[in-house]
Amino acid sequence: MTRGASLPIDDVLPLLAQAVATHSRIVLHAPPGAGKTTRVPLALLDTLPGRVIMLEPRRLAARAAASWMSRLLGDAVGGTVGYRVRHDTRVGARTRIEIVTEGVLTRMLQDDPSLDGVSLVIFDEFHERSIHADTALALTLQAQSLLRPDLRLLIMSATLDVAGVVGVLDAAAAAPPAATPPATPTDASADRDTATAVAARTPIIHSEGRAHAVDTIYLARPVEGHIEAAVASRVARAHDQHEGDILVFLPGVAEIRRTADHLSHADLPTSTTVIPLYGDLPQGEQDRAISPSPPGHRKIVLATSIAETSLTIEGIRIVVDSGLMRVPRFSPRTGMTRLATVPVSRAAADQRRGRAGRLAPGVCYRMWTEGEHAALLAHRPPEILEADLAPLALDLAAWGVADPGELHWIDPPPAAAFAQAQELLRELDALDDSGRLTEHGASMAKLSVHPRLAHMLLRARTLDCPGTACDIAALLSERDVLRADDGAPDPDVRLRLPLLRGDSRAPIGHRIDRAALHRVRAESRHLRQRLHVRASELPDEHCVPVLLAFAYPDRIAIRRGSRGSRGRFVLRGGGGATVDAQHILAGEELIVAAELGGHGRSARVFLAAPIDRSDVESHFAAHIETTTVVEYDADSGRARAREVTRLGAMVLGERPVHDVPPGALRDAMLDAVRRHGLALLNWTDSARSLRERLAFLHHHEPDTWPDVSDESLVETLEQWLAPWLASDARPDALARVDMTEALLGIIGYARRADIERLAPTHVEVPSGSRVRIDYSDPAAPVLAVRLQEMFGAVDTPRIAGGRVPLTLHLLSPARRPVQVTRDLASFWSNAYFDVRKDLRGRYPKHYWPENPLEAEATRRARPRGK
Repeated sequence: MTRGASLPIDDVLPLLAQAVATHSRIVLHAPPGAGKTTRVPLALLDTLPGRVIMLEPRRLAARAAASWMSRLLGDAVGGTVGYRVRHDTRVGARTRIEIVTEGVLTRMLQDDPSLDGVSLVIFDEFHERSIHADTALALTLQAQSLLRPDLRLLIMSATLDVAGVVGVLDAAAAAPPAATPPATPTDASADRDTATAVAARTPIIHSEGRAHAVDTIYLARPVEGHIEAAVASRVARAHDQHEGDILVFLPGVAEIRRTADHLSHADLPTSTTVIPLYGDLPQGEQDRAISPSPPGHRKIVLATSIAETSLTIEGIRIVVDSGLMRVPRFSPRTGMTRLATVPVSRAAADQRRGRAGRLAPGVCYRMWTEGEHAALLAHRPPEILEADLAPLALDLAAWGVADPGELHWIDPPPAAAFAQAQELLRELDALDDSGRLTEHGASMAKLSVHPRLAHMLLRARTLDCPGTACDIAALLSERDVLRADDGAPDPDVRLRLPLLRGDSRAPIGHRIDRAALHRVRAESRHLRQRLHVRASELPDEHCVPVLLAFAYPDRIAIRRGSRGSRGRFVLRGGGGATVDAQHILAGEELIVAAELGGHGRSARVFLAAPIDRSDVESHFAAHIETTTVVEYDADSGRARAREVTRLGAMVLGERPVHDVPPGALRDAMLDAVRRHGLALLNWTDSARSLRERLAFLHHHEPDTWPDVSDESLVETLEQWLAPWLASDARPDALARVDMTEALLGIIGYARRADIERLAPTHVEVPSGSRVRIDYSDPAAPVLAVRLQEMFGAVDTPRIAGGRVPLTLHLLSPARRPVQVTRDLASFWSNAYFDVRKDLRGRYPKHYWPENPLEAEATRRARPRGK
């Protein structure tokens, strides 16, 4: 076989072949430009009996690698080397190397968990850490451990946390997961039984790169205005100042087109060609961008981030980096993953910079300042940590795994996000209550689209409008095809459908995004072909709301309040949503929201359709519940009952109920007390006094007397309050409860006398008066008594069997405190004489004896006869 010119990776290929022969898991670390993508599969092909599958993160890289290797072999793509990517497959009967995008491998594993006939799986550019790559690795590791010990795994990367990956690979070898993937008949049993024993430790092979010096030039100040104009200006100057071809990194196709438009007005020579490079280009145009320029000509390649790795673009000496990239982000607005434009990471910027130095010294112009560079993230977080996990949960369920912990992950999926994803799949009837895949879920998994869309596409058959479902799925998969001349476009999704069938007229006040419309039409055609939908089937507008409800059952919404609440809705899931008042949808009773912005009560509806109540009641009957709701009205002091029909948090209807079971009334009143507190109860002076005395006893004897604090009483309502409510089925029963008797019921009848003995309400003082004890402070009850009534008392009065002295507030004749004490004897001996002197001056007509212990106590100004 012809292998082409020497590349750095060639030096380690013999070592790599030896490692593949003796180990089941290998890591290859090779810098960009080393040649690993095209050299490694070919070098290992002769040492392995079966096929080689290599994962590439991007479709363009997969096609280009297959084309390049095929040329090295003098063969056509689909011969020895082929590829499988979304919407495009080129493999044949003699294909031994298949280059696939990552989601394809997951489907291959689900169809054949043993990967029968495959000897080696290569994960190329694994440092990009897409959720598909992480999932495919986890599934492949389990298949290897349980079904195919002879299967080899090779992870290749330019920049990677090698130690972390090796740790997971070694852990998988030492402790295979307990779960078993779906069984598939195979004839490879004998091969597996005789598989070569492999070393426990994963070998790491390092290859040196071949990079030339690259000058890096930053901006002096941040870009102002549109990035495309600034990039085009920089490209034009770089073209004049340097030799060689130019590679320009831009975030997406729209930016590529706008930059190309700016360059068309630049003063470039006719020998320089501007060429786009992105994933959806036809193969011929991709080859034109990658191939070397003819002699005497130069090219400017406007590329997305697909040109960062894997692809070698001949002739590149200059890189102009916009500093932006598209990354998949889960969008709560749509409930699906879409591409977002973000700043590059420092690692990605270095990858881009290196493209200028693969063949000769070069230069890299960065469209940001050095200060901005320091603020960039070092690496992008792995996609699995921030992605929508509903597709992953469906893939794992199809594999037979309900708990991701059964597999080995570089970074496990976040538990909360995964649980939320499973809940959505249950709502879509893809999982049963135990988390196992349903028959409907299995059909969804085979469609290879987001679970929401898969559920809608399958359910569309019951409405006899699968073509309309394909159109809606395509619309939801791309950005909006409409733009408004002023403000946000009309959210009614039905306005977009005619555009998919050739209508070139935009609704009044709108314009059409032609690029987005082109992609939507292409996706709709593919879905129709996949589902065998007749091309002649016309859109059925009447199906649209129900189809949206199938995809977004959690986003059915009902108008909030009365008809005056225009544009304000309550979502089935409990949140709120708003439609701009000028749009027709704002006046509808029920809508289905496919795209939302914001959260809580302020989520804004960007894409929706109205839905009839009859359709909701028909298609979601199994989820509609009618219950009797009994609520206590604190203002009126009565419980009221109504029959409420709900779909989640949406109230579809209600009516008053007069015959309410006593148990429901009781539960409503108990719940009211829990929510509003004990103040709802009938607290008489007697009940308050008893509660304070019980609190005093509990404070001093906590093991003997019950806790009657607010917290404890609310916590034990079922024990002490519920029996009173159960015996009175009237709506105002709560206000009729005798709280004195209810509290006494807590301690039992036999202990009532102990309360009077240990915590009496009054104490008789020497004057003969019965003075009430204040128990508001359970730690120190107070006896407020006029000083003259305590003459002759030697000791402080005590309660609780003599263990607790009362805190005496000794009062003047005007009942103002003159002394506070818990030691009456000490007061008589010391402070009394100063107090007597003061009181004699203020109250000269009152009796102030020199010896209070021998004096007669009195309730009057003076004792009789004095």
